[in-house]
Amino acid sequence: MFKITEIKKWAKEKGYNITKKIISKEPENSEEEAENVAEYHWFKIDDPNINGIALSVSKVTKAVYNNMTNNIHLEYQQNYKKVEEV
Repeated sequence: MFKITEIKKWAKEKGYNITKKIISKEPENSEEEAENVAEYHWFKIDDPNINGIALSVSKVTKAVYNNMTNNIHLEYQQNYKKVEEV
């Protein structure tokens, strides 16, 4: 399990910034309770136009890593999926 503090430190060392934003999600009906959902906003420090939002620590980690490596991890995942489908 990833801890957001460790991921934020790793990202900062690599030139990225990650912030966590808590959003209150309203219940769909009166029987449900409101819940808090986290969003993780990330951007490249030297080019804030490179940015994104993820809904989990693992997804923000993948997003930053994919940006750092020009989507090598994403390309691997897509190739793996193609092999599995065969």
